[in-house]
Amino acid sequence: MKKNIFNSLLIVGIATLSLVSCSKEYLDTEPQYAASPDAIFSDADAARLAVNGISKMMTTQYLGTQGMNGEGTIKSWYGNFTGNDFQKCNQTSWAALWNSTYQERATTIYDYYPWFYYYKLVGNANQIICGIEEDEDTSAELKFIKAQGLCYRAYSFFMLSQLYCHRWVDSNGGADPGIVLRTDLSSGDQPLATLAETYKQIYDDLDNAIRLFKESGMSRGKDEFFMPDIDVAYAIYARAALTREDWATAAQNAALAREGHPLMSGSQYMDSGFNEPNDEWIWGVYEASDQTIYYYSFYAYQGSNASSSNCRSFPTAISKELYDQIPETDQRRKLWLEPTEEEYKDSKLSKTTGRSTGLLQTRALKEFGDKLYSTSYVFMYMQFKHMCSFYPGGGSFNIFRAAEMYLTEAEADCHLGKDAEARALLNELNKNHDSAYSCTKSGDELLTEVKLYRRIDLWGEGFDWFDYKRWKQPIVRKSIANGGSFHATFAITLNPTDANNWTWVIPNKEKDYNDDIK
Repeated sequence: MKKNIFNSLLIVGIATLSLVSCSKEYLDTEPQYAASPDAIFSDADAARLAVNGISKMMTTQYLGTQGMNGEGTIKSWYGNFTGNDFQKCNQTSWAALWNSTYQERATTIYDYYPWFYYYKLVGNANQIICGIEEDEDTSAELKFIKAQGLCYRAYSFFMLSQLYCHRWVDSNGGADPGIVLRTDLSSGDQPLATLAETYKQIYDDLDNAIRLFKESGMSRGKDEFFMPDIDVAYAIYARAALTREDWATAAQNAALAREGHPLMSGSQYMDSGFNEPNDEWIWGVYEASDQTIYYYSFYAYQGSNASSSNCRSFPTAISKELYDQIPETDQRRKLWLEPTEEEYKDSKLSKTTGRSTGLLQTRALKEFGDKLYSTSYVFMYMQFKHMCSFYPGGGSFNIFRAAEMYLTEAEADCHLGKDAEARALLNELNKNHDSAYSCTKSGDELLTEVKLYRRIDLWGEGFDWFDYKRWKQPIVRKSIANGGSFHATFAITLNPTDANNWTWVIPNKEKDYNDDIK
């Protein structure tokens, strides 16, 4: 890996989206450099730097707020911390956010951060897409780069739709509002598309990206896991189609996306599979020690061995209810700190917070010393799956990996009545973790099994809240007093119709700027 890969950036025509004022400057897409986009995008070297710049945006601190770090924030704050199976131990001062009380607060930074971030990616992707014209003289490399721009835009539109739109099943066949589909360099008033139109745009972008990738005959470099290629296009397609309940499309693209990406070995998964890129990663975010964003980084909020106070004082943990469903023969159980009966009864383990200063802490420091920062607080069921590569909390992380594609294909197969195929996918996924595993279920029981192993294998990777939303299943967190493992402050039940149907409202900053969505 070249550690200086992002040292020289040419971010063309950055859509600043400062969200500081309500003026037309809100969507200022004027280039920040003297050269025109046409001149820049006729040169492959310059265009390559521009698409690298978008990759860098996915690990950049924004809005002067610690923790708003690009893609990592979406995974942690919006996917994990608000979910059913994940706890940010004892961080009660953030309970309002973790308990999903901000969805209808159109002026809060938590509402407009994802809108700001993904439209920033869209604005820059549009510079590439619109700047590279297709004709008989278009080079293979420029076709490849344009395809990458289309992947960034499709991914951004999809993520926005998950957050700011209703579930597909609740959208009146897609007739409900979608998002603003900005697909050119204009920044004027524009109404919301429907959700059906939003998915059509995502599909169209991915179809064009796949076509251009194939026409180019190129692929990304061996170490460029952070750059989109044709497998990334298939993976975005699969995830979007699954969320849209387009089962056949989801299954087809999931199978294509995982080709050439073998599942991690059992030892890889347990030791370094989530902060060191490997062949299973389809797409990821790159962060090196000489390009770190320090206390703003993803692992500074989620790494068991991070030196940041946010991790040392408030580590992350799996819910006891999910942990108890992992078979005793499954090695993945070892990624979490289960208390023994003696350790649970220890007077130095708080039955309010789950924190131990006694027997469980002693064992954790002894058994997990290489995965736990020496001064970190110890809580029952805390995790050792996600670790930083360097202090205080830096490291790369995946956006897509093959396991998700196995589970996506299996879930789609269940809805298509292809039980045998779904069972085979589950057996393949789990063989490196549990030699005793053999799935024989069918029908609704099989679908429940697929969902369970999606929760287990992808835990902490940003799917929790998003999956429960699309499944239209309630979030039910039990306190320690009621047989669970959550702090009482987080022990809530969130029904599918609560919290604005789990839909973040369009931020006021967009409405103030865009007269067409009053």
